[in-house]
Amino acid sequence: MTKHKILIVDDEKISLRMTDHILSSEYETICASSGKEAITLYKSEHPDLVLSDLRMPEIDGFTLQKSLQDELGKQIPFMFMTADKNDEAESKGFAIGALDFIRKPFRADVLLRRVSNILKTVEQIQGLKKAAVTDPMTGLLNKSSSQEEIDVLVKNNAGAIMMIDLDSFKPVNDIYGHDMGDKVLIKFAEIIRTAIRSTDLAGRMGGDEFIVFCKNILDEEVIAEKALYINDQLIKAAKELMGADMSIPLGASIGCAFAPDEGKDFLTLFKKADKALYDVKQNGKHGYKVFHDTKKAQDNLPNETSALSTAMLLMTERSPGKGALVLPSEQFKTVYQFLNRVTVNYHKRIHVMLYSITPEEQDVDIENAIEVLMGVLKSSLRQSDVISRHGKSQIMVLLLKTLPSDIEIVTERIDMNWEATDLSDICKLTYEVDVLK
Repeated sequence: MTKHKILIVDDEKISLRMTDHILSSEYETICASSGKEAITLYKSEHPDLVLSDLRMPEIDGFTLQKSLQDELGKQIPFMFMTADKNDEAESKGFAIGALDFIRKPFRADVLLRRVSNILKTVEQIQGLKKAAVTDPMTGLLNKSSSQEEIDVLVKNNAGAIMMIDLDSFKPVNDIYGHDMGDKVLIKFAEIIRTAIRSTDLAGRMGGDEFIVFCKNILDEEVIAEKALYINDQLIKAAKELMGADMSIPLGASIGCAFAPDEGKDFLTLFKKADKALYDVKQNGKHGYKVFHDTKKAQDNLPNETSALSTAMLLMTERSPGKGALVLPSEQFKTVYQFLNRVTVNYHKRIHVMLYSITPEEQDVDIENAIEVLMGVLKSSLRQSDVISRHGKSQIMVLLLKTLPSDIEIVTERIDMNWEATDLSDICKLTYEVDVLK
């Protein structure tokens, strides 16, 4: 069992050696002969308790406790030793959070017993605090604690706040049950932990939505790497949990905002990261986007000659991912109308397809079926193709630069990938093909 660590602070060397001799029989001890030395040792050693003499030159016990708590932003377990006979010092110590006092000279058994009682109290307090601030299922910080701790961090630290959302999580509960859903959430939390450093912060905002703050990360390439890693590990874990034939298009969408460029408080950064997350969810999922203030970027243009390249950069899709472009119906309609003009003026051949799902059994979850089909179509088609939901049970497809002879190859690939899903036995898939004209 690991011993508790105690930092002993006393400017009187004989008293320091005696106290160390008593406590080292049961605890790991570190000794400091001044308040300044104690501050340095506390930061490097992270003791469980500070036992400090009250009266010391330059930095006394009270100042030592206050300095550490102000700098580190947390309550630190302190016990004071004093030769004072009055109660005024004791009252002041308790007022700033001291856990106990012991008067010099003291007996060894009394000191050991009182230190033991303090450490038990500290463990109870820390246990209660952990229960109050953590999500019971995943062990990550809960929503309120995530908000509070990130708000403190971003006021004085640069870094990246990332909203992470599980894509297509509902079918896990619907098909495999809520116990499996819980296992996936727990595993996903573990994957997030492995994707960040021990100095970073991770929390669960609720349901299948998580949040991360990584200090001093301001490089978009790092965010891209984390997104790729999280998605790869999630698929591996999902197939281990649900079987190699698992066909749910699970993934993770990430919206990111950098501090301090986009804000220095939690709420501002959260809103911007959430907006970036929404854009990812609307444009194919399983990727990331970093929020950039378009107006701010335009205001900072160095000269007129870079205006066009900057405008193009701002409009560029940040994380196209693999497969077809997924668009909401209104955006799909705009693309359709534009491509229709292209075919009229330039005689380009563009094929249009309409896939329909027909349930062959009762109680089929059509929303889940459409989501699975969306995943099949996205992965089966090219980046230059476009898909969008059409009505309750249909998906429309635009195939650019496709010859009539290519259609059979495309449909066979889609049929094969659909047959690999569990839904192919209970849902009939049909399609129609036409040419944009």
